[in-house]
Amino acid sequence: MKNKRQEKILEIINKSPIYTQDDLQSALLNYGFKVTQSTVSRDIRELKLVKSHDDAGNYCYVAPKQYSSETSKEFKQVMLKSVKEVDYAVNDVVIKCMTGMAQSVCVALESEFADVMLGSIAGDDTVLLIARSEQDAQWLTEQIKVML
Repeated sequence: MKNKRQEKILEIINKSPIYTQDDLQSALLNYGFKVTQSTVSRDIRELKLVKSHDDAGNYCYVAPKQYSSETSKEFKQVMLKSVKEVDYAVNDVVIKCMTGMAQSVCVALESEFADVMLGSIAGDDTVLLIARSEQDAQWLTEQIKVML
């Protein structure tokens, strides 16, 4: 049931823009999936959906694989336009971004540097990357600064 629901979520967000978790929950209900907000939230997290701009400039959910087809040049453009500052402490890398761009930056970084990261969290204007070691955090910070 979970796999079918998550497949349907991917199908839904690829067909039309979904702006909120409530929109996604309503769409799933229309397809016969009785889900709660917490289930939708968990599915979004497990599918690693992020919010990106649609053609009208509104934020909507997209699957990360849509980003993976982009070129490194485009990732660098996202970084250049979005990142304001980068620093690290111990094994944590903190990236300050333009408002609303942290999730896009996080997806770009995960696709490029997943091998040195334990995980990441993106808010509205800040990304927290957890590196495997302090040396990895320092290296990652330097790589991001080079991109900028």
